[in-house]
Amino acid sequence: MTSGYRFSFPPYPIGWFQVAYSDEVKPGDVRPLQYFGKELVLFRSDTGKVGVLDAYCPHLGAHLGHGGTVVGESVKCPFHAWQFDGSGTCTEVPYAGKIPKAAKIRPWEVRDVNGLIMVWHHPNGDAPTWEIPEFPETTSDEWTEYVVRRWKIRTRNQEMAENAVDCQHFHYLHGTPNHPTATIDPKGHIFNSVLNTAMETPMGPVEGQVHAQMYGFGFNVTRFTGLVETMLVNSVTAIDEEYVDARFAFKVKKDGGADIAKGIGRAFVQEITRQVEQDMPIWENKKHVKPPILAEGDGPISQFRRWCRQFYADPNAIP
Repeated sequence: MTSGYRFSFPPYPIGWFQVAYSDEVKPGDVRPLQYFGKELVLFRSDTGKVGVLDAYCPHLGAHLGHGGTVVGESVKCPFHAWQFDGSGTCTEVPYAGKIPKAAKIRPWEVRDVNGLIMVWHHPNGDAPTWEIPEFPETTSDEWTEYVVRRWKIRTRNQEMAENAVDCQHFHYLHGTPNHPTATIDPKGHIFNSVLNTAMETPMGPVEGQVHAQMYGFGFNVTRFTGLVETMLVNSVTAIDEEYVDARFAFKVKKDGGADIAKGIGRAFVQEITRQVEQDMPIWENKKHVKPPILAEGDGPISQFRRWCRQFYADPNAIP
């Protein structure tokens, strides 16, 4: 059974999606990417500007991500040395006196923000309609550096995102000591939610709140309060119709000192990792039920799904 058989909505929603961490791509680096069922190339110019293009050279079809090199602000094709800048414009054909007018590659809107490299995806090629804000925690010395976890999961963005409002699974699947409750405040492309929950610690359960902000399906910032302030920046990007690339990056506030923050951070990362890996066999084998039969206490799942509709270009693809 393929992943597509299980879902009634398209695999590639509208929004901003992560393709790398900023520190993974140094000036002069060129990387092949596979996202949204496409081959792409990511590069950082000599001055530090990031570009993402469709991968294949329009000349004779070489993949720029395999053997391509950076020259100034452009990536050079390994086959015949044609060069293309971040806008997809051909800037050099070394053996020709004139650059062909049709020598262009489709560029992707890209942002290098919060330590993440993000691209905008719209199935119709429409321009971005919102931006990802910069969060002060990502550059503040009062917070630890990112601790990163990553998974390739056989599911779709919406299925993972829906977990945030599925209150009862936290108790029955993850074993949280309470039955969480959620309040929500959807505003345009941002879905705000607050979950009252508790986490087990060596000192017993600690009550806290989980404040989540989803910016579409591709980018989510979650702040945890209770034992210590913790921040989770996670992004889920569709690789193809079967799999997504899920990246979770954690930061802990150094209120009690760097060593304490690191210790608490390790425990927190282990707990969230445990929960994600408990979710994975559910995500990879479940079916999207439309409409679901819900009971009192399930959480605002119906409201969440109504918010989801804006991220699909096909008006008939109502999740």
